[in-house]
Amino acid sequence: MDSLTVATPAKAEALQRRYGTDALKDWQGPPAGPWNETIALMLDHRSVRGYKPDPVPPGTLETLIAAAQSAATSSNMQWWSAVAVTDPAKKKVLAEIAGSQKHIEQCPLFIAWVADMSRNQRISEAEKTGFETMPWLETFMVACIDAALAAQNAVVAAQSIGLGTVYIGAMRNDPVKVAELLGLPPQSFVVFGLCVGYAADGKAQGEVKPRLPQATVLHRERYDAARETAQRAAYDAEMAKFSARHELQAATWTQRVLNRLGPLKSMNGRETIRASLKKLGFEIR
Repeated sequence: MDSLTVATPAKAEALQRRYGTDALKDWQGPPAGPWNETIALMLDHRSVRGYKPDPVPPGTLETLIAAAQSAATSSNMQWWSAVAVTDPAKKKVLAEIAGSQKHIEQCPLFIAWVADMSRNQRISEAEKTGFETMPWLETFMVACIDAALAAQNAVVAAQSIGLGTVYIGAMRNDPVKVAELLGLPPQSFVVFGLCVGYAADGKAQGEVKPRLPQATVLHRERYDAARETAQRAAYDAEMAKFSARHELQAATWTQRVLNRLGPLKSMNGRETIRASLKKLGFEIR
């Protein structure tokens, strides 16, 4: 039998960590399928929120960007850019924008991932050709998607060489201030940031956070939420135990959703993004 199709102990352990111990009692995981070190690495992903001051190896940034540029990009338009930040003063300001997330200051490398429509706008001006599609929401969405795909490639690459990462969506708390700090041209917007570095002692060994059961997110031929309530209850029970082990305030996933999506104040300023985008030179129809 092909060894790649055998549910090896390593695979079972990885799936158990990703979906939770109790979840596997009722759900036996995906059927035995292809498995390799890349997939194992991806299932082992966890966010790292504490970093050693050690610099990343020479050439690491360029390698991560090469991986990022190898991601899919819609029609090869390449609607993204990245701004690498190592200056402690700048990282301090970015940490403050992000609600005092100290790991932004700790990490040796911070990368701001930019939905960059300015580059193609400059082509429009240089070639004296109006781009009628530029102001439409679809184009802006594609730029954000391109940036996200690129960043995730970089995250997998970073993890493969022993580095930890964590995404920082709180760059959107004040996108205008972030743009000013990084000297962004009009029609460019930091979708999120990324901390990169070696995990501080104890941080890399943090527990993998369980995810929703596959039956909740994977639909076959037709969307079916008939068993979602029961599946969510089982997941809440799993997350309650995880939260207790890690002393998290929101005990269950449902409570976290209520806390995050209920009060407007939980957006931390992001409710003004439409106005911020206008200040940044975007005209979105």
